[in-house]
Amino acid sequence: MKKIEAIIRPEVFGIVRDGLAKEGIAGLSISEIAGCGRQLGRTGLFRGNVYEIEFLPKLKLEMIVDDEKVDAIVEVLLRDAATGKVGDGKIFIYPVEQAIRIRTKEVGSVAVD
Repeated sequence: MKKIEAIIRPEVFGIVRDGLAKEGIAGLSISEIAGCGRQLGRTGLFRGNVYEIEFLPKLKLEMIVDDEKVDAIVEVLLRDAATGKVGDGKIFIYPVEQAIRIRTKEVGSVAVD
């Protein structure tokens, strides 16, 4: 099993979610986060005052999947989350040693289906 974390722009989430659903991903966790990188932030104007937005809003998607689904999910993320602009995000893939469903005590990939 693998854990896939993807940091994406909030405005592409609907498209990404539809693509993941077509690949059979029914369960994922979503966190609203803020970050900075090459996108560098932006300048805003509020009531006549200029201010810097250093950390821009992003979404972090997390999902645990069987090894054979990883390539298809990465393809969905690369295709659907890309706008071609700086700040499109990142994908991280980690090994998962074990998963246990608390309610039923199921172990392994059955616990995350």
